[in-house]
Amino acid sequence: MKQIIYFFLRNKNLLLFLFLFLFSIFINFKSNSYTSSKIINSGNEFVGYIYNHISGIKNYFNLIEKNKKIVDENKFLRDLIINHKLDSIDNSVDYKITSGNVIKNSYSLTRNYITLNVGENQGVNEDLGVISSNGVIGIIDKISSNFSRAISILNTNLNLNAKLKSSNHFGTLGWDGQNPYYVQLKDVPKQAIVKIGDTVTTGGNSLIFPKGILIGSVESFKIDNSQNYLDIEIRLFNDMTSINHVYIIENKKIDEIKSLDE
Repeated sequence: MKQIIYFFLRNKNLLLFLFLFLFSIFINFKSNSYTSSKIINSGNEFVGYIYNHISGIKNYFNLIEKNKKIVDENKFLRDLIINHKLDSIDNSVDYKITSGNVIKNSYSLTRNYITLNVGENQGVNEDLGVISSNGVIGIIDKISSNFSRAISILNTNLNLNAKLKSSNHFGTLGWDGQNPYYVQLKDVPKQAIVKIGDTVTTGGNSLIFPKGILIGSVESFKIDNSQNYLDIEIRLFNDMTSINHVYIIENKKIDEIKSLDE
């Protein structure tokens, strides 16, 4: 008790000043409506500023969660499409799908590659197909524990089996190293009926991609130098200069199918 009394005695001038200062603010606040409204409004603005930023942070994390949910929902839908639904996609073989994100993507070279944030620990192996919601992206060629690299469809060394959806004529799909929005379908018999805008999909004559995965649409075509086949210019459904979410496809029965060739 004595210490409290000594404290007040030692600091009586300071305490008196603080009391008078607070009292004057109170009187001014009570008697001056303009001042009081400005203080209240300033306080409201400050509180509003804080809440706005808190709301922004919450929205940011909610957006991340919503994006993840959308990716998972899309994965689920593509699981249904590939394994159970739609005659436009081969359902004779079961496929496992792993979702991932692109962390590096080249498209201005002649041999382009894509790095993904999933690897062996996530169940990814070499020689698996990579697609997006718009179609074919590439094929996994290297893996580490938590990352993998895919040969891009924009790689002059990559050839895929593809077909015209409307006529079921097959050809070899490749890239000429020129325009990142176009690939070329060759070795299509000249008897094939082709129209501008026709859809091109994977042919299914491969253990990597199911039949019917989208690739692009016919932009133009001509008869090649041999006069026996068509050279078809295909505009990709994917914008290969801007890819983010992808799906890695694994044929669950690949070992069983390969064993037949031994």
